[in-house]
Formats: sequence, C-alpha cells, structure tokens
Amino acid sequence: MSSVRVLVGTRKGAFVLTSDGKREHWDVNGPHFGGWEIYHLKGSPADPNRLYASQSGGWFGQLIQVSNDAGKTWEPAGNEFAYDGVPGAHQWYDGTPHPWEFKRVWHLEPSLTDPDTVYAGVEDAALFRTNDAGRTWQELSGLRGHGSGPHWQPGAGGLCLHTILLDPGDPKRIFIAISAAGAFRTDDGGTTWRPINRGLKSESIPDPNAEVGHCVHRIALHASRPNVLFMQKHWDVMRSDDAGDSWHEVSGNLPSDFGFPIDVHAHEPETIYVVPIKSDSEHYPPDGKLRVYRSRTGGNEWEALTKGLPQQDCYVNVLRDAMAVDSLDSCGVYFGTSGGQVYASADAGDTWGPIVQNLPPVCSVEVQTLP
Repeated sequence: MSSVRVLVGTRKGAFVLTSDGKREHWDVNGPHFGGWEIYHLKGSPADPNRLYASQSGGWFGQLIQVSNDAGKTWEPAGNEFAYDGVPGAHQWYDGTPHPWEFKRVWHLEPSLTDPDTVYAGVEDAALFRTNDAGRTWQELSGLRGHGSGPHWQPGAGGLCLHTILLDPGDPKRIFIAISAAGAFRTDDGGTTWRPINRGLKSESIPDPNAEVGHCVHRIALHASRPNVLFMQKHWDVMRSDDAGDSWHEVSGNLPSDFGFPIDVHAHEPETIYVVPIKSDSEHYPPDGKLRVYRSRTGGNEWEALTKGLPQQDCYVNVLRDAMAVDSLDSCGVYFGTSGGQVYASADAGDTWGPIVQNLPPVCSVEVQTLP
C-alpha cells in the first residue's frame, strides 16, 4: 500500500508527517531546525529521499538545507559559503560588483527529473537555479532583465517570487508569479521571459492593458493539461486556457474572492480548491467559519466544504504555499494555518480533520505520495 509524507514548514522549524495509504493515523517528526523560520520545504519528484528546505533567520540570513534520507538528517548546501562561521549561509546575489542581497527564499521547486536541479524564487523578486544540489546557484537573469523590471512593486508581503511551475511536457517552459508584478512565462528554459497578465484587472492599475503590476497570490496547473492555469489573485480567482496568454474570472459564487492558496485535484483537472478570507486587511475566514471551497467545473460554481472544520470563532489564515494534494486514488487535500493546525481530507475535501495541532504558524505544506 502506498504511503504519504507531508512536509510542513513553520515559523519555528520543519515537521515531517507520515501515514499509510488510509491516512487515518499520523506520525509527527520534528521540529527540525527548531526556532528557525522554514519558509518552504519540498521533496524531489525524482528522488523521494531528497528534501530541500529554505531556512532563514535574522542573524545568519538565508540557508538552504538538504536531506538525502527523507528528513532524518540534514546538511547545509554550499559548504564553501559561510557567514560568521555558519556553513551554508548564502548571500544571494546577481554577480555585479555591488551584490544585491536577497532577504528570503520563498519557494523551492525541484526538477521533475533530476534530484540535483532546483529552482529558487527569492525576495526581492528573482529566480535562481542550482544543478548541484544547492552547492552553487546561478540567477536566470533574463527575468529581472525584462524591460518591465524597474516597474515591479512589492505587495504587502514584499517583492517576492513565490510560485514556480514546471511544465511536465516541455522542460523549457516555466511559469512564475511575483507579488506584485504578475505572472511570467519562459519557453526557452529561462533565457527570455514575457508577462502573461492579459485579462487581469486591478483597482490600483487604471490601465486595463497594463503589462505588469498585478498582485498574483498563487497559480496552479494539472500535469495532464499544462496549458490550463488557475490563479488566486489579490481579489479574483482567474483561469487561463492558453498558457497564460489570456485570463478570465471564475470567482462565481465564492463568499469572498480574496485568498492566497489555490490547488488542483490530482485526478480531476477541472476540480480546484481555494480558501477564501475576508479581505486584504482582514486575513481570516468570512464570518469566522473556516471553509475550503471546491469547484468541480473549473470555476464559477463553488461549494463550501465544512465537515470537520471549525464553523465559529475561527480567525486563522492560510498562506499561499500552505495547501497541497496527494496522488492516491482518493485524492487527499491538505492545508496548514497560521494557528498551527494542519488539516487533511482523504476524500477530496468531503470530510476534514486535523492531523497535527499546536504547531508554530504554518508557512508551507507539501505532500509526497510514496510507493
């Protein structure tokens, strides 16, 4: 029987949760790097034992940690770099005589085929890649070199490159999203990029044809249809059927179209999930009721999923990287909250339950389905 590993990054460490295919009982291992912010934790699709973690702190800056045994032990990548005696403390820079330091690695996206290749989205917004498991990194400078770069502005959380999607059918195609610049696509492996924001509307941008400036919170795709993208924007849930060349709104009957995460069912490419919150100033569920909303029609028609979730006096938030799905026959859906709960559904969202509680605030949730 298959098993499931849930990787949880929090404000005060990383946790690895494991269960068999029934997903009824969970073992909790951690905290790893207790007291450190683990903003993102993700496993390699090419090697189930290879994990990467984005570790950051005010004293030593940004480190990348690597595990080759599914999280039992860790080593900082890039031991040739050090800050005040701490191995692996990187200064992420662009190679110029006056290096640009980056505050945090927001997202790590391992290659679909090579466990040593990983993409990293950072703040201030830039994209890096390693081909040697994190020992050295190179910026894909064509992104920041795009003519729109000087016009990028930070969102409330900073000028962050927070989403990286690799096209499983075309290794040269990559989608990224930046808050608050918008979505971009490369078709040549990262050498050149172009904005893919046509159809997005933002109150702060009076020009409906603005090339950049939209605050995109998250984009998602299904591996079987990489030309169909779903987006949770700063207000509005959006859909593209042409790899981002154009977008249309699919918020439909949601109680609020503001939120951060969005994800797609593992086996049903028209089934998508969002977690609405009240507004851009009130980051908690409408009416204090924690609800995941599911659309089985690719948007517009949404149903509230409530069974097992608190339906009164709940004021947590769910961040953009804090939702994931597994690939078991009955698709599991997982999300973590700012209150330190990780909820799971083993039946595609029909019923929910906490698999761990009282963690530090959750930054990210990723899932590995294991043989």
